Amino acid sequence: MNIKNFVIDVDGVLSTGQFFYTSEGKVMKVFGPHDSDGIKLIKNIVQIRFITADWRGFDITKKRIDDMNCPLELVSEEQRFGYIEDIGFEHTAFMGDGYFDAKIMPHVAWAFAPKNARKECLDAADYVTPSRAGEGAVMDACLFLKKVLENESEN
Repeated sequence: MNIKNFVIDVDGVLSTGQFFYTSEGKVMKVFGPHDSDGIKLIKNIVQIRFITADWRGFDITKKRIDDMNCPLELVSEEQRFGYIEDIGFEHTAFMGDGYFDAKIMPHVAWAFAPKNARKECLDAADYVTPSRAGEGAVMDACLFLKKVLENESEN
């Protein structure tokens, strides 16, 4: 399989997907504590790439991703297929939760979805995590991917 990249959508995967608004606009998102530990487990094995389509909440997301020392790119839902195609479907694991993400999943080396993803993603994923988005889903995917990659290196 030779996975070199793990592309992770942020909203609805790393975060719960909830946005908190005031009359001033978007002010907060909910991220769980366990996912950064998962990233630490595989960061030296594959290149982690976080993507988000949320330009209004980009600064909030960037702060969380910076805290994990990972890159973040603004990639709209419509651009995601081409973005992942450019880095190589056959060398990429992908984790998403939305309608547009499901269309990418059959093309990548490994596809993950959080337990509470849209039905289209749940049906298209190779692995559905036991945890919900923002509650350890990325950790679950990292543990599973680590096992897959370790088995590959042994063979």
